[in-house]
Amino acid sequence: MSDSLPFQRSLVEKYDRPGPRYTSYPTAPHFSDGFGIADYRAAVDASQAVAEPRPLSVYVHVPFCESLCYYCACAKIITHNRERAAEYLAYLKREIALQAPLFDDGRELTQLHLGGGTPTFLTNAQLRELIDALGRAFRFAPEAEREFSLEVDPRTVTPEQIHELKAMGFNRLSFGLQDFDAKVQKAVNRIQSEEQVAALMNAAREAGFASISVDLIYGLPLQTVDSFAATLAKVIALKPDRIAAYSYAHLPSLFKAQRLIRNEDMPPPGRKLELLELTIARLTGAGYVYIGMDHFALPDDELSLARLNGSLQRNFQGYSTRAECDMIGLGVTSIGRVGEAYSQNVKTTQEYQACLDAGELPVLRGYRLSDEDRLRADVITQLMCHGEVSFTEIEARHRIDFSHHFAGSLASLAELQEDRLIEIKDDRIRVLEAGRLMLRNVAMAFDAYLAATPGRYSRTV
Repeated sequence: MSDSLPFQRSLVEKYDRPGPRYTSYPTAPHFSDGFGIADYRAAVDASQAVAEPRPLSVYVHVPFCESLCYYCACAKIITHNRERAAEYLAYLKREIALQAPLFDDGRELTQLHLGGGTPTFLTNAQLRELIDALGRAFRFAPEAEREFSLEVDPRTVTPEQIHELKAMGFNRLSFGLQDFDAKVQKAVNRIQSEEQVAALMNAAREAGFASISVDLIYGLPLQTVDSFAATLAKVIALKPDRIAAYSYAHLPSLFKAQRLIRNEDMPPPGRKLELLELTIARLTGAGYVYIGMDHFALPDDELSLARLNGSLQRNFQGYSTRAECDMIGLGVTSIGRVGEAYSQNVKTTQEYQACLDAGELPVLRGYRLSDEDRLRADVITQLMCHGEVSFTEIEARHRIDFSHHFAGSLASLAELQEDRLIEIKDDRIRVLEAGRLMLRNVAMAFDAYLAATPGRYSRTV
């Protein structure tokens, strides 16, 4: 794929419909309550029975936030009670103690990601305690081979603390910015200054972080093309290595916090597409490479290089540069994938503590992949990460006749092909430049479960 990204308004509008983000396949709505601890243990055992077990990745969910961001749809607990962080950390260490013995000592932990909520609700001392507990329980890969990342709310840390985070082993940071406009910040109850963010990013560079990412959201209340252009200019001047620009999904009927946003402050219909077009033009014009979905990166960033060399991956944290790992989810609501099974933890701290008090893994539900699931997941991954899929390669890996097996899927792609968003020829589906914004739409043609969950997803563009 080239670095160009044409924006055709009529086609974007036509294909902007609800669809999965495909951080997993099948997607989370299809996980089953019938999947329990015994199924998880069986998946772990199976993952270690192969000739070369995968390296390990750990995701830790920290659910606490000091204040409520009105747009947020994440699993979170709003509290000022710092004792809850200490209590939660104690239970995380219990879960680590239950998880680690399930895995062979020789399997290296190469990836670690802390998300939330607000991971920096934990003090730096508590974060170090968590890292030390993981280091005792798992075999960390050599420092040069690790990807240890942390989501940071700029309102919760100082430049000095950024240096401490690097010293304890983190080498990637993601700052939640969303928007620099003061009116927008007030409307969503997330106020942080450009100067504050710049100081933290400068500290991260001084400390030697390998990659700095920022998150933006377009479609927020009171956003205009001019106001978001100003935000983009400020972000480009800060020159983060990666930028994620997410589309805001306003669903107050599903997310209580969003009811605090005034309806009259929401942008008019069509504004989000204007903001998306602006974002693409400004970021690519500033030299950022469009990776896929909402993600942009500088040309020398690992994500851009992975996109070029074909090693780009996709998991619950979005796009990744590393080889596929077995992912262990720790904390409330966290999702993992070990071997050929997904698992998700219980959703409340009360349930979480009760499970661990009983000496049990806090598994709530999950899903064991069938051969058909693995086949379709492979096709969807190829499309989402590489923009094309080779029939012959899929046939060799899964021993099927692609055209026959996916006759219905290929027929459903006819409209996309007519609109010159994809081409199907020489035993290959290739996403054309005009179709790169519609990757999710292309992948949806191969989703066998989509009809069972209509309207459960965000819009695709």
